Amino acid sequence: MKTLILIAIGSALVNNVVLSQFLGLCPFLGVSKKIKTASGMGFAVIFVITISSFLASLIYSFILVPLKLTYLNTIVFILVIAALVQFVEMFLKKASPSLYKALGVYLPLITTNCAVLGVALTNVSKEYDILTSVVNGFGTAVGFTIAIVILAGVRERTEHNFGNFCFCFGRADRAAVSRCLALCNRLCKPVTTRISASTAVVSGKCLSYGNFFFINFNFKLFT
Repeated sequence: MKTLILIAIGSALVNNVVLSQFLGLCPFLGVSKKIKTASGMGFAVIFVITISSFLASLIYSFILVPLKLTYLNTIVFILVIAALVQFVEMFLKKASPSLYKALGVYLPLITTNCAVLGVALTNVSKEYDILTSVVNGFGTAVGFTIAIVILAGVRERTEHNFGNFCFCFGRADRAAVSRCLALCNRLCKPVTTRISASTAVVSGKCLSYGNFFFINFNFKLFT
């Protein structure tokens, strides 16, 4: 029991499939804009990796090894993963159409997610039994879910707090400051204005622009 717990913790945290092994980066980066979407992808990956670990280990131990067909393990594992992904896709399409739409192309791409196949192959290479394979698969999937939810939280927080700003940099006279203010008012909603002897800075959260907006004035100092 202690060994199983250590394997699960090691798979989830120490040898995290994304942060340590750099597997499964495609859905990790593509579906981590919102926590809700990232959680949905995480639970889908948990289901697919856990069940595929069980079925792959079962098929490998009782079919491929006795028939001496172990060289077909990669093809068989991909077929098992593809079947599970199709099941998850049909279930989400019926149960949660909004989540299904949000996951988009990344849901069927779980089939070709190297993290899912990597876990099945790792279980075989390390000669894990069926129970250990399931525990290792579950721990790996939980580690993926933790990583993607954390990244989604960071991206949501930074998008909310560090929105779009309007800046006026450089030496400016009063006319330049007025023009800058007028332009920022048109593009943004200024909340802070700081004018020093050498720099005029107007910052505010933009309403509709996705990137930072910079204006540079190179005029004489104003007094």
